[in-house]
Amino acid sequence: MTTPHPPAPQAGLPQNDQDSASGAGTPATEAGSGRSGYLYRKVALHLADHPDTILKVGEITQAIGAPSSGAVFEALKKMAAAGHATHHRDPHHRFQITQAGIDAAGTLPPAAPRTRSSGGTGGGRQSRPAPVPRPNGTLYHPRRLGRGWDVEELRRLRTQQVPVLLYGPPGTGKTAMVEAAFPDLLTVAGTGDTVVDDFLGSYNPIPGGGYEFVHGPLVTAMREGRVLLVDDATLIPPRVLAVLYPAMDGRGVITIPANGNETVEAVDGFYIVAGHNPGVHGAVLTEALASRFTVHLHVTTDWDLARQLGVPKQVVAAAIDLNADLAAGKTVWAPQLRELLGFVKVRDHLGMTAALANLAGIAPEDARDDVTAALSRHTGTPITALALGKR
Repeated sequence: MTTPHPPAPQAGLPQNDQDSASGAGTPATEAGSGRSGYLYRKVALHLADHPDTILKVGEITQAIGAPSSGAVFEALKKMAAAGHATHHRDPHHRFQITQAGIDAAGTLPPAAPRTRSSGGTGGGRQSRPAPVPRPNGTLYHPRRLGRGWDVEELRRLRTQQVPVLLYGPPGTGKTAMVEAAFPDLLTVAGTGDTVVDDFLGSYNPIPGGGYEFVHGPLVTAMREGRVLLVDDATLIPPRVLAVLYPAMDGRGVITIPANGNETVEAVDGFYIVAGHNPGVHGAVLTEALASRFTVHLHVTTDWDLARQLGVPKQVVAAAIDLNADLAAGKTVWAPQLRELLGFVKVRDHLGMTAALANLAGIAPEDARDDVTAALSRHTGTPITALALGKR
């Protein structure tokens, strides 16, 4: 019986990663023996068990007991090409699973007993929860937050009475996340015209003459132990928002001057969460409002989810560039998940050319040239705003 030789170094693989596989027990790689699918599963599942870690090729090779770091490297490059992993070169080749990769790994049969990451909670990585239905029937796909998932963590913060202020550009999923987390949600959509009555209630005419006082959503949420979302809170005049503060502090009591100074006390379960779009004209985050919220959570577009939901990678790449320009002050608008999902619907009904033209057309006029340039650059297609053609 011939003694097997260690695998030869793999082209393009750093020496430290090659060394980690020396002494492996078989002469043939799994790819060479027809087991490439088996190896790919092992690599994908290992990365999925360590979603917050950027791993070297050699570390993955040792962890899964693969015979060749070269074969593992090839599997990782396939994952990266599919958008299931991010390839870092700093200068070592390191990989981290993306959200799309986590979702894909969840559909794979187990390749071997799966190890659980030993984080500080002792419970290891939680399996990704299923999409959560919203009141309008659409599904919300949970995202990672802290040690768990956003929907679960928001519910946990509610039980601990830790108020949350969500901030980020319009269309990133702030309202969707709150609707998915809290089926008992009530909402006040903030504008510059929002008044105290929109929270507390007002007198409405009744048939036959006269008026009756109809309580507002803040009162209902306090009495029924429900969640109140104040959407676009920073568009509401600060003097109006002050009506919330007694309900949010230790007192949990408000009075309604318009209804004979009626007193309302909050019952268990009552909770306030707010949304804030910093870039919207007229939005003002006062210190009084900011200090009432213990957690300030930045919500951005999940690009991996956009790809998973059918947005072409070229369009996602253009959106990423535009968002970078927006952050740098080089443009005034960039598409978020809402616009990208709208793109998919238009494409499915009118075709790719019309969908690209429409995405350019919905951009504000002072950002339209930037959007058309980015889309044209990434798709290789000249783009103008959507318009009717000749008869």
